[in-house]
Amino acid sequence: MPDTSQLAKAELRELDAEFENEINRDRWTTVQFNPETLKVTFANQIQTPEGAGDQNGTPARQFVGAGTTKLALQIWFDVMALPDGENTENDVRNLTKKVSYFITPQPTDDNPPKYVPPAIRFLWGSFSFDGIMESLEESLEFFSPDGRPLRASLSLALTQQ
Repeated sequence: MPDTSQLAKAELRELDAEFENEINRDRWTTVQFNPETLKVTFANQIQTPEGAGDQNGTPARQFVGAGTTKLALQIWFDVMALPDGENTENDVRNLTKKVSYFITPQPTDDNPPKYVPPAIRFLWGSFSFDGIMESLEESLEFFSPDGRPLRASLSLALTQQ
């Protein structure tokens, strides 16, 4: 008997400024191809005190602040891989601009407004990561005869706030 379970697709969802509620459902993006790996990096802020003087040996290090957590991943989009009924795109950038929205600073309600990138939740199965998109690199990799990009890889880096 064939397995009829659906493959979970990773999603990018916009969050409110407090990182509590998912908002703007029309901006949510489901990836076309799930990432092969997720790289989570944890770091602490460590400082070596100055003025160690004439002491021999390794100077002591001191924890001076909250650490950071980052998520790095790569996702792919390909207009040639869309199902027949959905293959209305002829330029992959029409698909990837949905992801680039999350790195584009948006105006706040402040007066005067400040511009900050939207808070984002990366969600894939039981894995969830809330943060800000720190960087986005898009590589266009396959082109039509008239020069339109048909495939793209996106490398994302998110930082937890």
